[in-house]
Amino acid sequence: MDTSTLFRLDGRVALVTGGSRGIGRMIAAGFVAQGAKVYISARRAEACLATAQELGENCIALPQDVSTVAGCTALAAQLAEHEERLDILVNNAGAAWGEPFADFPEKGWDKVMDLNVKSPFFLTQALHGALQAAASPDRPAKVINITSIDGLRLNAWETYSYQASKAALIHLTRRMAARLVKDSINVSSIAPGAFASDMNKAARDHGAAVAQNIPARRIGVEEDMAGTAIYLASRAGDYVIGETIAVDGGLVHASVGASIDG
Repeated sequence: MDTSTLFRLDGRVALVTGGSRGIGRMIAAGFVAQGAKVYISARRAEACLATAQELGENCIALPQDVSTVAGCTALAAQLAEHEERLDILVNNAGAAWGEPFADFPEKGWDKVMDLNVKSPFFLTQALHGALQAAASPDRPAKVINITSIDGLRLNAWETYSYQASKAALIHLTRRMAARLVKDSINVSSIAPGAFASDMNKAARDHGAAVAQNIPARRIGVEEDMAGTAIYLASRAGDYVIGETIAVDGGLVHASVGASIDG
């Protein structure tokens, strides 16, 4: 058994949505470091282009808003101008909305559910042909949905649509996995806990305090997220299908009741 290239991604093509910052950027950087050619997409073109430049010549920006089906279709068409196949799709673009129960608005429900649940499905559908073109039983293509530990347990915040959307995406991951494995496309998900990002301002601005409620006694860092994504995307993760991996320092599965914003 040769494990020397088990986690390498040489020759593989990846697309990471929401790849200009936060968790998406961590994953994109990890893929580039392992030899992949990585396309990143984000709604803000300037940020997308800047991140691609920072990550080097093997990272290419495809700015696009994937919050609508039309945007998903447009991104698939953009990628097709550059590539005939796609080995790895990371559905990371997401949104959150927090507001008290009595005031929670319909727009806060629709925006979050559309981007967090609807878009991963329709983008994967739009890229199905490209994923099939890369896939084989010996080297399956991969779809990695970025969910959240908030889809696995409650947090203390009134983020109703966010928590519902992430629970839905975890179950959708299993349903998509059951269908797409027939095409040698493996679907799985990563459920992050506390990582410093614009979405998780508590971890970003008060990391030391947040860490006190995490069994590992720290918040997540870039290598934690990149490492898990590389595992699932590479040969090392070829036999993992439909699974959701919590990357949270033990908060969900090794905690006796602490609660933070994931």
